[in-house]
Amino acid sequence: MLIKEYRICMPLTTEEYRVGQLYTISKHSHQESEKGEGVEVVKNEPHEDPIHGPGQFTEKRVHLSSKLPSWARAVTPRIFYITEKAWNYYPYTITEYTCSFLPKFSIYIETKYEDNCGDSENIFRSDKILGDHEVSFLDIAFDEIPERYYRSLEDPRFFSSAKTGRGPLQEGWRQHTKPIMCSYKLVNVKFEVWGLQTRVEQFVHKVIRDILLIGHRQAFAWVDEWCGMTMEEVRRYEKETQEATNELIGPVAPTISVSEVGQPTATHSAPASAPSTPLSDEAPDFLAPPKNCLRKKSAPETLTLPALRERADAE
Repeated sequence: MLIKEYRICMPLTTEEYRVGQLYTISKHSHQESEKGEGVEVVKNEPHEDPIHGPGQFTEKRVHLSSKLPSWARAVTPRIFYITEKAWNYYPYTITEYTCSFLPKFSIYIETKYEDNCGDSENIFRSDKILGDHEVSFLDIAFDEIPERYYRSLEDPRFFSSAKTGRGPLQEGWRQHTKPIMCSYKLVNVKFEVWGLQTRVEQFVHKVIRDILLIGHRQAFAWVDEWCGMTMEEVRRYEKETQEATNELIGPVAPTISVSEVGQPTATHSAPASAPSTPLSDEAPDFLAPPKNCLRKKSAPETLTLPALRERADAE
């Protein structure tokens, strides 16, 4: 296994981000979905934990067949899915990803949120961590992301919030911006296949880094859409968006499952703050180079509660 810790600062408070992450995940999942492909919500329900107290359990299936990079399509079945199980006891969360086709592959993410600039040391204090692990600070404004995922309207260097007055973010913003919070993410990638383990785990961490950057950039760039929402309102938005997304995906074909992977005990918890897509088209060096192919367009850029309600009234 390969363990890395990522620290991503945001010009928000942890209470603000509690709403922002739910909104961002729901909107992004809808954008990335289309008929037969995307993020299917299986469960989203309250969950009580003896240690962490009341929270929310979410189970999703990410149907990816045509969205995979070409090198991955060459070595996987036509139909498969990734299962995301998440336990949210904000400000502590856990998300686990397993694959229906690769039972020896899993991603396990612990997340803690604090109102600081990422200077808390040994925040996880976990017995699962043996020795030192790499800590990476990700800058949502100035770290590079893959060019194909760049959107000028989502660039924190140019975005200015009309509601909060925050942004654009300047060089060194983490040292002087108030308010500020940090997402601490301990990411454990496991791929137990001899001869491929190290290279696959390193590649997956590269993809996760891009996902975290893109997801947190979107959460800030969309702040004027979710700022001011209560938890009840964002949960209603989440529910209505999930229903619309499941309807958009429609019935999916039977999937291929090799075996089940053990799940964490009840003391584990919660969903990651960043969306589970996009995936990179860049192949690791031990696989054949990908063929060029056009990516499908995503769903519309915005999906609001009024729009969902108008559609429901029309039906």
